[in-house]
Amino acid sequence: MARLRIGSRGSELALWQANHIAALLRARGHEVALEIIKTTGDKITDVALAKVGTKGMFTKEIEEALLDHRVDLAVHSLKDLPTELSPEFEIAAITERQDPRDAFCSVKYSSIADLPQGARVGTSSLRRQAQIKTLRPDLDIYPLRGNVDTRLRKLEAGEYDAIILAAAGLNRLGKTQLVKQVIPTEIMCPAAGQGALGIEIRSGDHETGQHLAFLDDAAARATTTCERALLNKLGGGCQVPIGASAQLRNGRLHLDALVAHPDGTNILRESRDGDDPQTLGSEVGDTLLQRGGDAILKEVYGRGIAVP
Repeated sequence: MARLRIGSRGSELALWQANHIAALLRARGHEVALEIIKTTGDKITDVALAKVGTKGMFTKEIEEALLDHRVDLAVHSLKDLPTELSPEFEIAAITERQDPRDAFCSVKYSSIADLPQGARVGTSSLRRQAQIKTLRPDLDIYPLRGNVDTRLRKLEAGEYDAIILAAAGLNRLGKTQLVKQVIPTEIMCPAAGQGALGIEIRSGDHETGQHLAFLDDAAARATTTCERALLNKLGGGCQVPIGASAQLRNGRLHLDALVAHPDGTNILRESRDGDDPQTLGSEVGDTLLQRGGDAILKEVYGRGIAVP
């Protein structure tokens, strides 16, 4: 069996994900080692992610380790992985997807609707911010950075009335005590790829690719490919106000997508069915651009982003 080295960020969630993949590989008889790599996104903790504006902020240094042959594979939250990979890399596997939805966490309140006027909500995601402001323009949105534990501690300390986090990460870590509402996708459209793990390797490394093939889930590959095709067509990274949720329904793909102004005043939604993930995502992206998404995104990119 092979000796495989996994590159991972050092956060609790990233390590859970890397160790999860390591355990599956060890069960196949492989010897697995873990290397923790600090990324740009980990180093910049006092600025809202949308203000950093760097595509690949959570992947660049890990990819450098791959190129240097210090690691053989990297485990990423798929939503952190840029939609356009450098030709030196490929996604060898997309794992079975966990819940892609967002979770409303609060000490006192049961849902977004239950929040009092002017309540403080924590998120540094423009996608979440835009959809919250559409639902509740009266709420005050404040930046929220740090790992899951840090964010939950800030909530418990009373810095926020509520925070929004990915349900999958909370479920993986078993930190669901403050989850009061898993938000339906029709209320808050998730990020492209949310809930799935992407396993990245060097292009042409067929031996490692064969060892990882059993991890690739066909349904997760189809839905996330569709969502990432939409994101790529819109020219967005994980920190822009774009949502994408693809599902397999009766053997066909159904895609719900949105582009929103960060302040929630202008939100465009589009839904469509199709058979080819790449084509469906690209066509829905084109439609959103033609309907006014282009103008929204130009404003977001061109004038500096209206972060919380």
